[in-house]
Amino acid sequence: MLKLIINADDFGYSRSVNYGIIDAHTEGVLTSTTCLTNMPGAEHAYKLGRQHNSLGIGVHLTLTCGRPLLDSHQTLVDADGNFKKLHHYQGKFHIDQDELYREWKAQIEAFLDSGLTPTHLDSHHHINNREQMLPVFIKLANEYDLPVRNNFDQELTGDKLVTTDQFEYNPEIMLADTQTILDHYNDAETVEIMCHPAYLDKFIMENSSYATPRLEELAAITHPETTAKLGDKEHFQLITYTDLRRGE
Repeated sequence: MLKLIINADDFGYSRSVNYGIIDAHTEGVLTSTTCLTNMPGAEHAYKLGRQHNSLGIGVHLTLTCGRPLLDSHQTLVDADGNFKKLHHYQGKFHIDQDELYREWKAQIEAFLDSGLTPTHLDSHHHINNREQMLPVFIKLANEYDLPVRNNFDQELTGDKLVTTDQFEYNPEIMLADTQTILDHYNDAETVEIMCHPAYLDKFIMENSSYATPRLEELAAITHPETTAKLGDKEHFQLITYTDLRRGE
């Protein structure tokens, strides 16, 4: 039996994203999400999270979206005080790792202040797996004793954090037939499938480069064929990172 964590990134981005993620959970096969604690929809996400205890919620650490929670940074922000965009980190760049540690710690603490308990850590735009950011990410995962997304090679870092056997970037795999999915992960017992289901509003249309595909993902996750296929307990078990920690 293949154990699947189906995780939606960007909880907290906006109210429409939040509602899409909740519907993907209550009407579809979504089991997990990660929250952007610095974005306008964060408080709304916390409220919804407290109302849906079966949804696993982790922290979606960000360095490339919105404004930081702390106002003391120099190397993480642009002249307007916003996080620099992802393209800034494509070539040579400099960050102060202490600044990054303090900011990401603040983002985790903001989530804890909501009364929710985080299930795991990952990051927006996979920024955690960059060479300068990864040590800070690993330090915080160890400090808070949290599982992490499997998007970097732990053997190279010498660390052993709790994670899935495999990580899937492409949610379209959920549209494949059962045998194709099982064959695709034939060497794994646990897999996280990343997705970005959402409804759309003015804020996300103006601020995200990945907007309308979110509607397609929401439709796929809640489609009757998807829910029947992945809900077949003979072949699949839908879990969260909390279950992974317990070895269930």
